[in-house]
Amino acid sequence: MSDIKLDHFSTHNSIVNGTCQLTDREKEILSLRPKRFDDYVGQQGVIETLTIAIEAAKLRKEPLEHILFHGPPGLGKTTLAHIIANEMDGYLTVTSGPALEKGGDLIGILTHMEEGDVLFIDEIHRTPKAVEEFLYPAMEDFAVDFIFDKGIHARSHRFQLKKFTLVGATTRVGLLSAPLRDRFGIFRNLDFYTDPELVQITRRSSNLLAVEVDDAGAKELACRSRGTPRIVNRLLKRVRDYSQVRSNGKITRDTVLSALTLEGIDKKGLTHLDRSYIKTVIDYYHGGPVGIEAIAATLQEEVDTLVDLVEPFLLKIGLITRTSSGRRATQASYAHLGYPIQKNMF
Repeated sequence: MSDIKLDHFSTHNSIVNGTCQLTDREKEILSLRPKRFDDYVGQQGVIETLTIAIEAAKLRKEPLEHILFHGPPGLGKTTLAHIIANEMDGYLTVTSGPALEKGGDLIGILTHMEEGDVLFIDEIHRTPKAVEEFLYPAMEDFAVDFIFDKGIHARSHRFQLKKFTLVGATTRVGLLSAPLRDRFGIFRNLDFYTDPELVQITRRSSNLLAVEVDDAGAKELACRSRGTPRIVNRLLKRVRDYSQVRSNGKITRDTVLSALTLEGIDKKGLTHLDRSYIKTVIDYYHGGPVGIEAIAATLQEEVDTLVDLVEPFLLKIGLITRTSSGRRATQASYAHLGYPIQKNMF
């Protein structure tokens, strides 16, 4: 059972990015979340670790160790927090690093936590330093320290908290401070999903949405979803809309091709921004190497947008490389966009 507080979640104007968008917070999308590990697809190593840790904590009647998940957006970090709360029979409170603007915001949440509850902080690396320091005693000693008055009259009071579990999620683990990172007992990376795993997710989601998808349609959706469950669910909704209006309501490969062509998503799952990124490296900087700041300036995009939303997948499928001198386009990117390959450049 979950008590969900929805705060700040960054967005970007693209149907195929892993960040959580407002439409993903609708009841329909929440209903697509697995509620138990038995329904969760993929990330087998992570699931096994969590299953053992939860069972052991229950046997000892202790709270679960604090957990940190890191990886690209949309891979299931928030879903795992929901499952952990359900498996531990606790309530879940959801917030994010940028939403915790001052210490009082965090203290208000912590003092209302009950024994065995789970606090999920998304984008935890963006928690302000002053707020982060309140987390240190809360995580180690289940306590928060208050300072009363100022100067020579200052007094410290320690308030004891109920034993809870903190689940943190970050897309930029390198930006997390060492003191905070070291206080997590379980530290796991979530990787991109395989196409067969995404087909399983498509099948499960289509059953919940009461929409018929044939095998070829499910495979086509999977291979265009950038290895990300959140994106395959989002694309499934868009294709469902298209099939109901332009077709007979059944999702086939042809329906997927037509709907995603309309959305500007190509056969590798690349969007207009992805293709513009690669074209910029090739056309303006002769294939690289080029710094990310120069690419961002040319595209008039934020550096964080490119680093968090565009580059992880392009790196994963080998369309760009990162070197000490900057980013380079690969032969595969030249071929994918129809450029002649200049072999003396590689």
